[in-house]
Amino acid sequence: MIRFCKLLFILLSLVSVVGAAHADAPVVTWPEGWQIEAVPESASGVIRQRAVKNDQTGSPVMVMELTVSQVQSDHQVNLEGVLLEMRKSVQKDFFQGGYQSVCTRIHSTTLSRLAALETTCTITQNGRHVLSQTLVAAVDADKAYVLSYAGQAEAYKASQDEIDAARNSLKL
Repeated sequence: MIRFCKLLFILLSLVSVVGAAHADAPVVTWPEGWQIEAVPESASGVIRQRAVKNDQTGSPVMVMELTVSQVQSDHQVNLEGVLLEMRKSVQKDFFQGGYQSVCTRIHSTTLSRLAALETTCTITQNGRHVLSQTLVAAVDADKAYVLSYAGQAEAYKASQDEIDAARNSLKL
């Protein structure tokens, strides 16, 4: 379980996007029973909201995090490039930890009212599926958004309805 906690930390640490000044917090309805964690605003003004789903023993099995970063008005965000870098970081970090990962092709989706891009990575060890992580990124005029959710393979699959409900509740 300690290994899984370390993996979740790695997954969450990869979610940062370009940040600057203060950004307004979006509204998300986290799944019932998930523990909402307070995440202090970073010095760069990046806002994060996080919820964790624990098993019966209190160990984390799923985590969802929404990151909001201010984007300079004259800066054109290459959303596909950002998502490619995030995906590459996921794969590199897991490879260094003895895991293999395969990610889906980046494809179009939506995040709240915004057009977005998404990829899902399957992380395996010795051929056994151990974790899944989805990264969804969107940008509007002055903010970049990343929704990341990850968890143990079985919990990820079993939590899909909760993930969808939280994602559909998102108001940016």
